[in-house]
Amino acid sequence: MPYLHKALSVSGNFKLHFASMTEQLILAIKSIINLTPQEVDTINQLFKKKEYKKGDYFLAEGQVCKQAGFIVKGLIRYYINHDGEEKTYSFGQENNFVCNYESFVPQAPSTKIIQALEDCEILQISHSDLQLFFKSIAQGERFGRLVIEQVFMQLLQDLSSFYTDTPEYRYGQFIKKYPDLLQRVSQYHIASYVGVKPQSLSRIRKRISNQK
Repeated sequence: MPYLHKALSVSGNFKLHFASMTEQLILAIKSIINLTPQEVDTINQLFKKKEYKKGDYFLAEGQVCKQAGFIVKGLIRYYINHDGEEKTYSFGQENNFVCNYESFVPQAPSTKIIQALEDCEILQISHSDLQLFFKSIAQGERFGRLVIEQVFMQLLQDLSSFYTDTPEYRYGQFIKKYPDLLQRVSQYHIASYVGVKPQSLSRIRKRISNQK
């Protein structure tokens, strides 16, 4: 009996934790479309919890992106391999959706990489279950279109900035866009985002500090 009681307790804690996780997801979706109670239940069934350890890949280069996710806890980065050099072009944190839609939508191999920078808890939905989402949720297709449009626009801006803006400007944009990530992202990955070596990043930070 003690073992059974312990198992029931663990199961209860898991259900409470999962309910709290999906609550964040539901709030995020409701900020874009309306949902009925029945649709909320459907979403809770379609999204599955997945844990990623620091350093794990949500999506590796050459893989087909089979999942779209919602970050409940943790931090991820998006990057590309360019001539053997890692070039980070974006970050994702709590309450952000995570996916490489240019791989996910056509189910084609990805040239982009998505990696966990911290231990992450992600609610994710498969490509096939997302089709059920679109059919079951009255405004589901509108939600998908708006999210994909937003992600594609951000992707174009991020990649364009990487190749056209100066490192100083990109560091300034990093501070504005991710002010709460300065203590969570390593100098190596910030330098990768800015487009310089870590030593050069130190000089950029010093110049900006001296200008204040």
